[in-house]
Amino acid sequence: MNRSDDLERIGEALRRAGDVLARFTPGEIAHRVKSKGDPVTEADEAVDDALRSTLPQPGEGWLSEETVDDPSRLECARTWIVDPLDGTKEFVQGIPEWCVSVGLVEGDQPVAGGILVPTRGLTLLGSLETGVTVNGEPARVRELEGLEGVTVLASRSEVKRGQWERFVGAPFAVEPMGSVACKMALVAAGLADATWTLVPKNEWDVAGGTALVRAAGGAVWRPDGEPLSFNRRETLLPGLLATPAGLERPVRDYLAS
Repeated sequence: MNRSDDLERIGEALRRAGDVLARFTPGEIAHRVKSKGDPVTEADEAVDDALRSTLPQPGEGWLSEETVDDPSRLECARTWIVDPLDGTKEFVQGIPEWCVSVGLVEGDQPVAGGILVPTRGLTLLGSLETGVTVNGEPARVRELEGLEGVTVLASRSEVKRGQWERFVGAPFAVEPMGSVACKMALVAAGLADATWTLVPKNEWDVAGGTALVRAAGGAVWRPDGEPLSFNRRETLLPGLLATPAGLERPVRDYLAS
């Protein structure tokens, strides 16, 4: 399949998102708290508008953290699943761990995606058919076969809550970081070893990252070992793991032990 149109749209959407974000100063932006306690800013909403005006065409579905869900997406063969600003908490606090995440789902699987990480100057684009580029250059996940010496990017919030204490003494190191989409982007770009979260995440948090990690030669799966599926009525996923293909079996074996 020719993905050039999809990737062109994703690239243009991320460029527009970058232009919008340049109007705001992380750490110096007002926010309000949504019903579930998460922060939201004017930047989240402005980026959402930019993405929605660029990505979906007639007949394509839309699911975004910042848009009221339209159940008609469930009948669409293609659905865009986006997080206009993953890591809003970090954005508000001025911590440089946030990004824009775009995923294209066909059926129930992410097939293409893009992530913009402005604080690192990174734009990732990719699809299952084309592989992944970082700032226009081809990229792949790292070639790893064992857990010894590996660094796993962990949710900063999960670490603070003590949910990673079970990994004290593990053969791998743990590095806390905000934004699950940002962590998945680094894995897909070959700039980090692996990442996982064992607590629920919404589809918009991880759709783009799932497409990119898989396109870059990696594996993404649920903590219970089952495959991920997207564009469901209930958007909450039970966590996920994202690793190079060579680490999938060692990680599965370690977590099962």
